Amino acid sequence: MALTPLDIHNKEFTRGFRGYDEDEVNEFLDQVIKDYEMVIRDKKSLEEKVAQLEERVGHFSNIEQTLNKSIVVAQETAEEVKENANKEAKLIVKEAEKNADRIINESLAQSRRIALEVEELKKQAKVFRTRLRMMVEAQLDMIENDDWEELFNVEVDEETQYEKELAENNS
Repeated sequence: MALTPLDIHNKEFTRGFRGYDEDEVNEFLDQVIKDYEMVIRDKKSLEEKVAQLEERVGHFSNIEQTLNKSIVVAQETAEEVKENANKEAKLIVKEAEKNADRIINESLAQSRRIALEVEELKKQAKVFRTRLRMMVEAQLDMIENDDWEELFNVEVDEETQYEKELAENNS
């Protein structure tokens, strides 16, 4: 059992023949009591400080655990966000590919329609050209016809005769 300052203060020594000087012993004991009281106060102060520090360490341990849990949750959330982003990106790519295929198919269909229209226009142009050629040839045949020569050979008398007949018919 540890001594207390009061135990030191109340300690009585038996007196012997030629013992120690009582004043010197009492003075020394008073000094021991003061030093011992100071050691006990320091010990108590240090114990309180240790308790406070242990409390703070506990508090920081709780904060550390909370932070670790938060980090784990943040990592899991980041992974989920990353997975969702990847899924969404894949969906966007698939949709874009579908749209691209649709656009390509529509373009090919339109290209085929245009090619058919071009072919139809070529046929129509050939038919028009053939008809034009036939019409021009017919006109040339008319011009080269001998009937024109007869008209040029008609005499003026016939023309006046023709005018007279017209005049008579009109009257």
